[in-house]
Amino acid sequence: MRAKFLGRNYNMKKYKWFEIGDINGFFGMIADSMSILAILAAILIYSFGFPSDVVFLLMIPGSTIGIFFGDMIYTWMAFRLAKKTGKDVTAMPLGLDAPSSIGIAVAVLGPAFLIFKKEGHTPHEAAMMTWYLGMATMIIIGVFKTITSFCGHWIQKIVPRAGLLGSLAGIGLLLIGFLPLVNIFSLPVVGIIALGLVLYTLVARIHLPGKIPGILAAIIIGTGLFHLLGALGLNPGTYSAPALKIHMALPIPTLDFVKGFLPALKYISIAIPFALLTVIGGINVTESARVAGDDYKTRNILLTEAASTLVAGLFGGVAQSTPYIGQPAYKRMGARAGYTLLTGLFFGLGGCLGYISFFVALIPAAVLAPILIFVAMDIVSQAFFACPERHSPAVMLAMLPTVGRLISIEFDNTVLIPAQHLKEICLKAGQAIPDTLVMFALGNGFILTGMLWGAFLVEMIDRRLKACSAYLVVLGFLSFFGVIHSATVDGRMYLPWTLTEVVAREAAYNFTAGYLALALIIYLLSFTRGSKTKIIDEPLGEDDVVADY
Repeated sequence: MRAKFLGRNYNMKKYKWFEIGDINGFFGMIADSMSILAILAAILIYSFGFPSDVVFLLMIPGSTIGIFFGDMIYTWMAFRLAKKTGKDVTAMPLGLDAPSSIGIAVAVLGPAFLIFKKEGHTPHEAAMMTWYLGMATMIIIGVFKTITSFCGHWIQKIVPRAGLLGSLAGIGLLLIGFLPLVNIFSLPVVGIIALGLVLYTLVARIHLPGKIPGILAAIIIGTGLFHLLGALGLNPGTYSAPALKIHMALPIPTLDFVKGFLPALKYISIAIPFALLTVIGGINVTESARVAGDDYKTRNILLTEAASTLVAGLFGGVAQSTPYIGQPAYKRMGARAGYTLLTGLFFGLGGCLGYISFFVALIPAAVLAPILIFVAMDIVSQAFFACPERHSPAVMLAMLPTVGRLISIEFDNTVLIPAQHLKEICLKAGQAIPDTLVMFALGNGFILTGMLWGAFLVEMIDRRLKACSAYLVVLGFLSFFGVIHSATVDGRMYLPWTLTEVVAREAAYNFTAGYLALALIIYLLSFTRGSKTKIIDEPLGEDDVVADY
């Protein structure tokens, strides 16, 4: 049988687009994105005091529209590929990206909300301004992903993996890994039991009776235990029963992101690396699907994820979407195109009818925190295992700027340190740049800083010293304008000569001078005999270090 499709003739057989495997795939997909939405809500509401109505009525519904749009396109692409090849094609899965959704919540949305409140806005006003900023961040990410979808393979080649994964590992270790421990031990019985179930099933990989998924078991048991102990008065602190109401909302396109565009530029050095991660991930995912037998065009996969992120931002979403790495796994379980169709409809309708926000509101932060720790373990482990062993020091170096960001998040809490007192500490003149200002500067633009630190050390380790010096020049250029190492508490970009505080102005000039001086030294060393020695693949042992001395 031959059929005409989009102007072309294809050999066809009847495409069985829905199988029993699509049901399993559907539940797997909704568990992933539902848990991410729940974690996003928990971080904003419980960690930063965000008004819940803005999260449930604006942010979550808009984010679900992005999932709906992307999964519908991927479903259509599966039908198209099936008609072209006559094979039993499995659709590409799309959902929310865990590292960036969580990372943007803890590194962009939460801190921005605190800054807006510190400027004198009411919590609701600050939340709305943060929402505008979050939408604008999604638009910026979507535009970046659209552009890079045409040159993704080239970017994948020039960005050292240790730099990109190392900077994200810092987020995994400190922001996604350490901070949730506070939530776990704030409700020890509930949190530790949920953590143990996650470690038992996902890290030790031991099946529960009936092969119940570990995350599902942790959420059900932990949530039930939380509400039971709370009702009996056995939880620490006070307990209030959840408001059992449906948060119905109709996401509509809005240009309100324009109001948040300028504030969002302050966080562009955080947003772009997250976008870059999903672009490179999309390339890898498409390749894995091709190996499994479904030959999707990489550019189409990347353009779809970029478009779905743009759609999410336009409808009020604050979490970017990405193709999931598990397409071959879904193919092995017998899924076709039905599971992405069901997933898209579930989230599209759930955002409007409010049942997603309803379920998200029931789950306490202490139950979701163990899932974050598992995500952190995966991110940090991948950073080391996916890179050559000789690049491990670069991965570690790329993680360090996140320490500065963690400290600045805590210092930004005016309950701990009044804003005026913090400014006096940071700008106090002395023999060197004040330690507190340095910590803030290291945290400002920390993802981009980590990525570039890892990159220049990779080039140094691999004896490409001219490339190493080029990265150092880029670091100097970016620090000059405050894109990284901003010498201001609020992390804004600037022209350094316009800074009114002498300490901040000196810091900006000296950061730049340090990088440029080292760039010159490394460039000159590239002409020496020692720079031509062979690359060392194994770590130096004790005897090697002694011999060098």
